Amino acid sequence: MPSDAAEDQSAADGFLQRAHLLAELGRYDEGIGELAALIAVEPAHVEALTMLARMQLAAGRPAEALTAAEAAVAAAPGTVPALVVRGLALLDLERWGAAAGTAEEILALGPADAYAQRSAAGILSAARNGQPALDAAWRGVELAPDEPEAHLVLGLVSVRLELFDLAERAYREALRLDPELAGAGRDPGVARLERRRYAVTLEHLTEAADIAPTGPDPVRSADAGLRRLVLSAAGWSLVLTVLVAALAPAAPGASRLLAVLAAAGVGLLAGRPASRLPGVRDAMSRGLSPAVYAVAAAPLLLAVYALVGGPWPLVGAITATGVAGFTVFRRG
Repeated sequence: MPSDAAEDQSAADGFLQRAHLLAELGRYDEGIGELAALIAVEPAHVEALTMLARMQLAAGRPAEALTAAEAAVAAAPGTVPALVVRGLALLDLERWGAAAGTAEEILALGPADAYAQRSAAGILSAARNGQPALDAAWRGVELAPDEPEAHLVLGLVSVRLELFDLAERAYREALRLDPELAGAGRDPGVARLERRRYAVTLEHLTEAADIAPTGPDPVRSADAGLRRLVLSAAGWSLVLTVLVAALAPAAPGASRLLAVLAAAGVGLLAGRPASRLPGVRDAMSRGLSPAVYAVAAAPLLLAVYALVGGPWPLVGAITATGVAGFTVFRRG
């Protein structure tokens, strides 16, 4: 029945959303558990299988990633995201020929798809570098000139081909478009898995080639650092507030104790890094102050709940994290 289908879709979306949030917090095994529960019910769920492969890859388990990616490709042949993660897993397993073959399949499937072109170029450059990889990287830039990842891949391919002037220009343009790329190699999660891999590899190659691209604007870097900090604190606040609320009906005392621990933990998570973040006051003056105040209100409201109980402090904490996230995304 339609209502049953809608309920099934809603349940699947819930598993996917929880898995994504856990992955962005670096809690890959817990995210994998959420996806495993969904896949047990829907073994051919392509999005879940693809996300599972990406999580396994981010967790450093390429063999398991390849198994999940192959299942996704089998369930929906010709799906570019599933093929991309299969190609990345094959690279990590040093199966160069199979990785190159996957990249060629991606190129054939997405001649007008910027993501397909740059992803295939990145895989080809590692598996079997040459003119096809450079052509695909250029095509990715032509299709999406405002996407920093396209220039990042062009830089990666170029430096492997020892086209150092082109590599330096491409890297500079990628940093101009997104200064956060300078620290992308340290970001957890799977939403920007390819970008993180490309950034780390390009950093190593440019160091070896003695390329020194112009660094990012320090003003924009301060904004980027504060945005990451606010999103991290908001994510933890939301997860912990939901846990506190779920525990409240059955064990109110334990729920209040958890609220105290959560408030203290989130306060430490955000407070100490913020005190060391350069330019935080200037970044707040450029439109991030509502997000900072909102994310600071969440642990305070958890503390209020621990003292007086009632649902409204928890509702307020959840609302505050939503305001913080919305402000950051609108500002960014």
